[in-house]
Amino acid sequence: MSTPRGFRDRADDSLLTLVGEIPELVRALVIAEVDAAKTWLARTAKDGGWGALWMVAALFVLFWSVPALGAWAIAGLSSWWPVWLSALVVFFAMLLIAIILALLGVLRFRRLVKRQNPVQSIAQDVKEVRDEL
Repeated sequence: MSTPRGFRDRADDSLLTLVGEIPELVRALVIAEVDAAKTWLARTAKDGGWGALWMVAALFVLFWSVPALGAWAIAGLSSWWPVWLSALVVFFAMLLIAIILALLGVLRFRRLVKRQNPVQSIAQDVKEVRDEL
């Protein structure tokens, strides 16, 4: 007889049958946990890599915005309005780009914290087994 979730009703199985299936169940559990750990590690590495890439991009843009600020100061002090105004606009545009790139990096890093790692999953499984006993 099957339950709605597709599990077999084991109420009629003998004790020896149930005990004999323990190694297979433990093996399946270990394989599932190892696969979950691999998946978690791959996703974590991917998000960490992308987050680091966005941070490097933000630092790159910020690095090149410093000469724009210098051009603004020089042009603003030695020229008429349109030159320094254009340099100021370029500086703030690059600063805005750096802020957006940094926020993208922070959002990627936040994904790392939200995921449940395999150790937490194993601890939860152990807790549920203890509660059943």
